[in-house]
Amino acid sequence: MRMEQQPLLRGWTLFLSVCAVGIGGTFQYGYNVSIINAPTQHIHSFLNETWNSRYQKKLNTDLLTFLWSVIASIFSLGGLCGALVGGSMAIRLGRKGALLMNNIIAILASILMGISFPTGKFELLIVGRFLIGIGLCVQPLYLGEVAPKHLRGGMAMGSSIFLTGGILTGQIIGLRELLGGETYWPLLLSSSCFPAFAQLAFLPWFPESPRYLLIDRGDELSCVKALKRFHGSLRYQMEMEDIQRECFALSGEKAKKPWQLFTDRGVRWQLITVIVMTMGQQLSGINAIYFYTTYIFKQAGISAEKIPYVTLGTGACECLTALTCGLLIDHVGRRFLIIGGYLLMTLWSIELHSWVPYVSMTCIFAFILSFGLGPGGITNTLTAELFIQSSRPAAYMIGGTISWISFFTIGMLFPFIVYCFLVFLVECALVAVFIFIVIPETKNKSFLEIKKEFHKLNFGRNVKETELYERRQLHDEL
Repeated sequence: MRMEQQPLLRGWTLFLSVCAVGIGGTFQYGYNVSIINAPTQHIHSFLNETWNSRYQKKLNTDLLTFLWSVIASIFSLGGLCGALVGGSMAIRLGRKGALLMNNIIAILASILMGISFPTGKFELLIVGRFLIGIGLCVQPLYLGEVAPKHLRGGMAMGSSIFLTGGILTGQIIGLRELLGGETYWPLLLSSSCFPAFAQLAFLPWFPESPRYLLIDRGDELSCVKALKRFHGSLRYQMEMEDIQRECFALSGEKAKKPWQLFTDRGVRWQLITVIVMTMGQQLSGINAIYFYTTYIFKQAGISAEKIPYVTLGTGACECLTALTCGLLIDHVGRRFLIIGGYLLMTLWSIELHSWVPYVSMTCIFAFILSFGLGPGGITNTLTAELFIQSSRPAAYMIGGTISWISFFTIGMLFPFIVYCFLVFLVECALVAVFIFIVIPETKNKSFLEIKKEFHKLNFGRNVKETELYERRQLHDEL
């Protein structure tokens, strides 16, 4: 009886770990991205009333616009700060510790945003938005490390599934019939504490990343216990051997700092790949689509009252494709999905460039579906797979920093290129070509096997370095 229960127990532990990590991390992030749009007019009124109460004069239009811009954009600055410290926190506190620290910050931020209205202090709203933006980029790192090779893609996609689920949930809760009305908008902003409380309640019951326990902390006993809980007593040995091989290959090497990756020839093309994929994801046009959706729907003849409900369709599209990608990624592979996604986005960019309202509206949904099927989720998955343990946290710090800088850049440049989707067309096509040439298929491969795939790109025809590398690989295998 005990042997029959092992596969079921193993499957539920892995599945529930994805839920526990996703609900307080990427779900919470997506939720906070979307809920700020619903109470825009109510926050404007709050700013006007607060200013008038303090200084007995009306807030001028330019200053109102500036304050609202700060409230909306400070979230990105918080995200950038989180990316800069995320890797270090994942090393010092562990993957679980960093995730739990996120929740403490999120609860504090929710309290500040919730009390900003009753206290009449809009500064608390600004501080809360900054804090809620701090995400330590640890969710895909944890999931990528605990998953077995044959499920790694699907489990890593859990981050994207919960992210899109959070966006869709925020769009629904933000409807004026629910918490998006004038009376309840402070509750809407403070409701982001619930995912944080959920993760604080459930995540401590799950093990730390086994790779972190053995490679970073040298705790073999805890590593074995964690592997048995994740994979069962009958199948943990295979994963243990894989982690031990990686541990021997590192030969006691400490976790690297982000700047060290730029001078390490052994990860040169992996780092270039992460930078190109991250910039490609953010500059593909998806953010421009979201920025300009309201205008396009108006041009298509949809009334302003109905636009929030139509916008739910964009969130539902991305959520659906994230789920589809999660089901397909470990069967058809990463390359097929991400290259296909970018090529389809290139096709829809041609139509969007023409900017015919009804055609553009159809293409918007097609563009979002294509993005969610490939670049939206697989980018983070590949970031986890292209690096071994000593380089992975630093790679996430670099990728997260590039992502937030790119997001800010497109936000600044968007008004100047909104009518020129040819920019996004060229960008998507070039990224697809780069991935086709450079990135190997990583499905069902260990982290060491993936590293070996990049060996020829990193060292070229350098005979001495090639021989040295091959000797080390042979030694590690023995």
